[in-house]
Amino acid sequence: MSAATGTRHPSTASRLGLPELRGHGRFVTGNLIDSVGNGMLLPLGLLYFTDVQGLPPAHVGIAMTVGQAIALPVTFLAGHLMDRLGPRPVVVAANVLSALGFTLFLFADRLWQVAAVHVLVQAGINMYFTAQRTLILHVTEPGQERAWFAFTGSLRNIGLAAGAAAAAGALTVFGKGALWWLIAVDAATYLLAALCFATLTTTPPEPDGTPPGTQATRTGHTRRYLLLVAVNLPHVLAQAALSVLVALYTTRALGLPASAASLLFVVNTVIVSGCSTVVTAHLAPKAPRRAVAAGYLVMAAGMGAFMLPAVPPLASTAWVALLAAITLFSMAEILLGPALSELSVTLTPEAAGGFTQGLYQFSWAIGMVAAPALFTLLLEAGPLLPWGAEAVACLIAMAAAPALKSATSVKSAKSAKSANRHRRRDPR
Repeated sequence: MSAATGTRHPSTASRLGLPELRGHGRFVTGNLIDSVGNGMLLPLGLLYFTDVQGLPPAHVGIAMTVGQAIALPVTFLAGHLMDRLGPRPVVVAANVLSALGFTLFLFADRLWQVAAVHVLVQAGINMYFTAQRTLILHVTEPGQERAWFAFTGSLRNIGLAAGAAAAAGALTVFGKGALWWLIAVDAATYLLAALCFATLTTTPPEPDGTPPGTQATRTGHTRRYLLLVAVNLPHVLAQAALSVLVALYTTRALGLPASAASLLFVVNTVIVSGCSTVVTAHLAPKAPRRAVAAGYLVMAAGMGAFMLPAVPPLASTAWVALLAAITLFSMAEILLGPALSELSVTLTPEAAGGFTQGLYQFSWAIGMVAAPALFTLLLEAGPLLPWGAEAVACLIAMAAAPALKSATSVKSAKSAKSANRHRRRDPR
C-alpha cells in the first residue's frame, strides 16, 4: 500500500472536536429542544407575572426565590430515583415536570401560586441536570465524555440564544400580549424533549473492576468528591454573575445603556457555542484537573478585566475592558464546564451514582439561589467588590484543582508504580 493511500486524514468532525454523532439524533434533539425552552422563558418569567398578571415586582421576586429554594432538596430525590430507575426516566420526568410548571404559569395570579409554580419548574431543572451527566455516559461511547460535555454545552448555548431570539421577536411584533403564547409553546417544547429522551436506548457503562475498598478508602473518595463540589462553586457563581451582576454593573456602576449587558451575553454565547468543541479537543489540557486549574486562572483574569472600568482613571476604557473580560470569561467557561462535568462522573468509583450527582447538582442549585443576594450586596458596598471576591475564589479553586485526580488516573498511577516496582525486582 502506498503512503498516499495509507494516510488517513482527520475528518471535519474530528478537526472540530465533535464526538461521534451517528445514531444519537434523538439525544441531540432532546438537548437542543430543552435549551430552546429555557432560552424562551428564563429571562421573561418576572415580566410575565408583573406585566400580564399585574403582581408587584418586588413581591414576585421574593415568591420566585422562595419557590426555587424549596426545590433545592429535589437534587437528592432525583439522585435516589436515578439509582433505582436509571438516568433516562429521571430526565423524562424532569421535562414533564417543567412542562407542567410552565402550563400552570397561565393560571397563577397570586403570590403563593407564583411560588408554587416555581417549585415545579425549578424541581424539573434540578432533576434534569442531576441525571443528564450520567445519561451521557449511558447513551454515548466510552472515552468521549468530555467531547460530549463540550458538545452539549455548545448545544445549550445555541438553544438558549435561539429561544431568547424567538421570544424577543415575538415581543417585538406582538407586544407583551405574546407572553401568554410563549409560555404555552414553551410547555409544549418540554413535552417534546421528554418524548425524545423517552425513546432513547441506554446502556450502562461497564464497571471498571475497582473493588469497593475499605471504609477508609470510601471516606477518602467522599472527601475528594466534596472537594470537587467546593471547587465547582466559583464556577457556579461566575455563571450566575453573567445573568445577575453584569446588567446591574454596566448600567448602575458604569453608566452604560441597558443594551450593553445584552451585547456581552451575545458575545459570550457566540464564543462558547462556536469554540467549545475545538478548544476542548485541541487546546485544553487532557487531564481534567489541569483544565480546571487553567480555566480558573483565565477566569480570575476575566474578573480583573471586569474591574478595570470601575477604576476612575480607566473609565474611558469601559467597552474595551468589558469585551476583553467577556472573552476571557467565555474561554474560561469552555475550559471549566466540560472538565468539571467529566470529573463529576469519573472522580471516584461512585461518582456517576445518584447521591454524588445529587450532591454535585446541589452546588449548582444553592449557588444560583445565593448569587443574586450575594452579588447585589457586594455591588452596593462597592463596584470592585463582587469581581474581586470572585477572582479570589477562582484563585483558591485553582490552587485546589491539582488534588482532583479522577479514579481512572489514580488507578493508572498505581498500575504504573506497580510496574516500575516489578521492573526493579526483575533485572530482565
